[in-house]
Amino acid sequence: GVRRNVNVALVLPDGLEIGDWVLIHVGVALSRIDEAEAKRTTEFLMQLDDLYVEELEQLSDSSID
Repeated sequence: GVRRNVNVALVLPDGLEIGDWVLIHVGVALSRIDEAEAKRTTEFLMQLDDLYVEELEQLSDSSID
């Protein structure tokens, strides 16, 4: 996995353990989530990635020579 420094102050009151899933945005852990939610979120982000790649391909195909 990737290691990053993350501010966990918002989730510390609930406590964290190694192996916990957390929702992180711009270096801040916003909330602890369960494994099922982590899987759904990951799948959603992968779909967005596919849509983004498709959009870039369409943009490239529409270039004016």
